[in-house]
Amino acid sequence: MKLTILFGGASFEHEISIVSAITLKEKLSGFDLSFIFCDQDHSFYLIDPLKMKAVTFSKGEHKKMPELSISKGGFLQKSMFSSTLHKATVVNLIHGADGEDGTMAALLDFFSIAYIGPRVDASVFSYDKRYTKYLCEAIGVRCVNYEVLSANEHKNIKTPYPIIIKPARLGSSIGVSIVKDESELDYALDTAFEFDSALIVEPFLEGVKEYNLAGYMANGEVHFSIVEEPQKNEFLDFEKKYMDFSRSSQVLEADISDDLKQRLQNTFEKIYKNLFEGALIRCDFFVVNDEVYLNEINPIPGSMANYLFADFTSSVEELAHSLPRPKRAQVSYEYIHSISQAKGK
Repeated sequence: MKLTILFGGASFEHEISIVSAITLKEKLSGFDLSFIFCDQDHSFYLIDPLKMKAVTFSKGEHKKMPELSISKGGFLQKSMFSSTLHKATVVNLIHGADGEDGTMAALLDFFSIAYIGPRVDASVFSYDKRYTKYLCEAIGVRCVNYEVLSANEHKNIKTPYPIIIKPARLGSSIGVSIVKDESELDYALDTAFEFDSALIVEPFLEGVKEYNLAGYMANGEVHFSIVEEPQKNEFLDFEKKYMDFSRSSQVLEADISDDLKQRLQNTFEKIYKNLFEGALIRCDFFVVNDEVYLNEINPIPGSMANYLFADFTSSVEELAHSLPRPKRAQVSYEYIHSISQAKGK
């Protein structure tokens, strides 16, 4: 089976996407893989699989490789006398802006290219943490209490300390701070506002249990990964998450009761169904006083959360054969013809 790994993008998570793509080269070696890199200027390059190394991109060596344009059904490589259309199911592995905000999904949909990844509407509700909160409220999933701050009202925080401050539209813990008292507030706000104009403020919950669960839909049902209890200090900072993106060996399953596992799966399914079909996502949950809360949705998890699946290759193949088929309107011009005939034109 042919797969194209699409990675890079113009975002703060650009380098993480490169790490994810390199990891998937190893994990999906049984597929016929190609690699397309989107640079910060939104140019596409066909990357030699033998050159799938971090230094290829940090040194700009990708610019010596064939440049592609997007076209109906695939990516087009033009030469002086001919052109080649590269057609394969795309794995959208662009983290953050461009990949998770719906931009790439809209582009792939527009050009009728099959892809694994969140669709536009799913991207909207998972990329922006404000809209994730609204989604939880709409579907009856518990989430942590929150405030939304903009740059001109950052002094009006009502949540008691300690608090956690997050950019609303950024992942990988970039720009996130734990603020224990007011003396730390200005620095944390300045840091977060460097990355986004809207912030989420939540109470920092001591002693909370955290669990990660990934899954996808195939053949009409949701298939779950194991449940992981991530190892962390106060929270998973950027460095820890950056290392997680390169994980390729399966982690240990969390030691939890069957009842809690079922409740995590039920909550995941409630979030996933009728929104995330076509994507493999990871949900990060809190358990507080035996109640399950959604912390965040990762619509394109690092390295596709391969480390949570016993048979990741089979999972990707199963998902690739169960992608949603969008319906396109058939344009007939009947209305224009009927009006023209009525007017005699």
